[in-house]
Amino acid sequence: MLRNMTGVYLRRGEELLLLYRQGGRVVSDTYVASAGGHFEPDELNDPRRCVLRELNEELGLTEADLDGLRLRYIGLRFFKGEVRQNYYFFADLKESRPVDLRSNEGTCRWVRLDRLKDYVMPATARAVIDHWVETGRHDDKLYAAVSGGAAFTILELGEG
Repeated sequence: MLRNMTGVYLRRGEELLLLYRQGGRVVSDTYVASAGGHFEPDELNDPRRCVLRELNEELGLTEADLDGLRLRYIGLRFFKGEVRQNYYFFADLKESRPVDLRSNEGTCRWVRLDRLKDYVMPATARAVIDHWVETGRHDDKLYAAVSGGAAFTILELGEG
């Protein structure tokens, strides 16, 4: 089975918005991207469309509320008999937007970048966040986070 999912991490200065997801079908009782979820059939070739739908459904935000929405990481992991593909977007929340965001999927929390390591996350999200804090936030590259069992390899995806 193949499971396609998206997630978006929103930044405000030196903080990221995390969602403590509760009661999810795939991920529950852990910190994840601020909004995200499964692709609808008409979104299978358009992860941006999926993440914008999820952002609106879960946080009531649109692309107009963001600056610099970009796909930055594609995660690939074989887990529980499924090939899981995760498309991770990052964006800045515009200063004009309220920061007290609420989600129908769990509890939102702004977390300082230097404290992200203290939060329990699914394995792919952990690999992505650790790399982004160290490297990815300083560039515009697209990366793949590929699971090789217990560990992840982060690769820059270049054209060619």
